[in-house]
Amino acid sequence: MRGPRGAARGTGPRPERADAARDPGLQPERTRLAWRRTTLACTVATVLAVRSALHEGLCAAGAVAGALCLACWLGFLLVAHRRITTLTAPRPRTLAPGVAAVAALCTAALALCGVAAVV
Repeated sequence: MRGPRGAARGTGPRPERADAARDPGLQPERTRLAWRRTTLACTVATVLAVRSALHEGLCAAGAVAGALCLACWLGFLLVAHRRITTLTAPRPRTLAPGVAAVAALCTAALALCGVAAVV
C-alpha cells in the first residue's frame, strides 16, 4: 500500500520510542499541584475532626476518631510527599498500585471524617 507521496508505508525511518525522548510538558507539575491540593483538603478535614472531638469534650469515641483521622492523615501525607518528590525527577516512576490504594483509602477515610465533623 502506498503512502501520501507514493512511498510504501512502513519503509520510512521508524519513529523513536515515545518514552525515549519524553517531553513531559506540564503534566508532572499539574500532578504535583493535585497532590498538594488533596493534601491541603485532607489537612483541613483532619483539623476539623480533631477540633470537633476536642470542642465537645474529650470522650473515648472522640479520642479514637481523632486518632484515626490523624493516622490516616499521616499515612496520606507520607504517600503524597513521596509522590511529589518522585515527580521532580526527569523521568518519574509510575505510582505503584498498593501505594495508590493506600492514598485512596486514606482520602476516603478523611473525607468521611470531614463530613462527620461538619454534620
